[in-house]
Amino acid sequence: MAENTEQQPGKTIHAGGEWLEAVSGATREIIDPADALPFAVVAEGDEKDTDIAVAAARAAFDGGQGAWPRTPVTERAALLRRVADLLVRDREELGLLESRDAGKTVEEGRVDIDCVADAFRYFADLVAGEAPGRVVDAGTPDVHSVVVHEPVGVCALITPWNYPLLQASWKIAPALAAGNTFVVKPSEITPLTTVALIDLLVEAGLPAGVANIVTGPGHSVGARLAEHPDVDLVSFTGGLISGTKVAQAAAVTVKKVALELGGKNPNVVFADACATEEGFDTAVDQALNAAFIHSGQVCSAGARLIVEETVRERFVAELARRAEKIRLGRGTEDGVECGPLVSEQQRVKTESYVAAALAEGAVLRSGGKRPEPTATR
Repeated sequence: MAENTEQQPGKTIHAGGEWLEAVSGATREIIDPADALPFAVVAEGDEKDTDIAVAAARAAFDGGQGAWPRTPVTERAALLRRVADLLVRDREELGLLESRDAGKTVEEGRVDIDCVADAFRYFADLVAGEAPGRVVDAGTPDVHSVVVHEPVGVCALITPWNYPLLQASWKIAPALAAGNTFVVKPSEITPLTTVALIDLLVEAGLPAGVANIVTGPGHSVGARLAEHPDVDLVSFTGGLISGTKVAQAAAVTVKKVALELGGKNPNVVFADACATEEGFDTAVDQALNAAFIHSGQVCSAGARLIVEETVRERFVAELARRAEKIRLGRGTEDGVECGPLVSEQQRVKTESYVAAALAEGAVLRSGGKRPEPTATR
C-alpha cells in the first residue's frame, strides 16, 4: 500500500491533498480487541480539523473547469476501476488490518475487501453506462423536458465500526462516481482501513481535495459535519440515537440526509423448512451464521430466532450443540471461526444482555461467560 497509519502515526487527517496531525495535536490509540493492547495511533480531530477538510472539499467541488464534478464520466469511472485493482493488489494486507482493527476473522476481512473492490467496479460501470439525459413528455410540442443527474456537492460520510471499509466504500464509490467531493469520518474505534483507502485513492490519481478524512469522535467531528453550512449531504450509518441527532443538525441548513440505522431482525423457521434432514441442517446453519458471523456484530444479524413449536426443542438443542463447537480466538489466527467483540464497551453491553435474560427466566444453553483469555476453541 501507499503510506498508511503505521508509517505516519498521528497523521491520519487528510485534507486538501495533505496528511495532517490534529490541529490540537491530540491523538488516540487504536486497541486490538483480541488482547486490549494498543497497536496504532491516529489523530484525534475536532471541529477545527473538520472545518479545514470541508473547506478543501468545497474548493475541489466549486473550482474551475478542472474541478471534479466537471471531470468526464469516463475518467471518473476509470479512476474507480483503478482503485478496485489496487484493492485487489493489497487484499491480504487490508484484510489483515481489518481483522486486527475490528476483531473479525481474517477470512471475513478478506471477503470484505473483495466486496469493496466489487463496489468500486459496480459504481464505475453504473455511471459509465448512464444515459446523458432522459426525455420526458411535457404534453406540448413547445416544451422540451429532459431529466439529468447532477452531483449534490460536498458529502459528509459517517461510517460505523463493524464493517469499516465496506461501509465506507458504499458511500465513497457512488459519491465519487457521481462527481461529488467528500469528507469521511470513520468510527473512532476502527478507522485504519478507511485511512488506507484514502491513500489508495491518492495513488489512483484522485485530485487533491476531492477525498478528505477526519479521524475523531462523533460528538465533535460527526456533529460538525452534520451542521456545517458548506456540506450538502450527510450519509450516516449507525445507531438510532446518533442518527436522530444527525438529522436534527442537518435540518437547520436543509441538507439531504441518508440514514441507515440499527434494527432487530427476526430469523423465522417454519416446520416445513425442516421436513428433511438437509432442510433441517440448512436452517440450523443459516441461524448459526445469522447470529455469529463477525461475532454477531452485523446490522442485519439474526438477532431474534423464531421457531415453529413442533420443531423448537430439536432446533434449539442442535443450535446450542453447534454453537459450543465454534472455535473462538484472535481473528488473525488460523482456524478461528469467531473473533472477539470489538471493544470493552461492546463486551460489557453484551454481558448485560445475558444477565438481563437470565434474570427474566431464560435458560442458558451455551456460552454465557467470557472464554479463557488464552483458549482457542
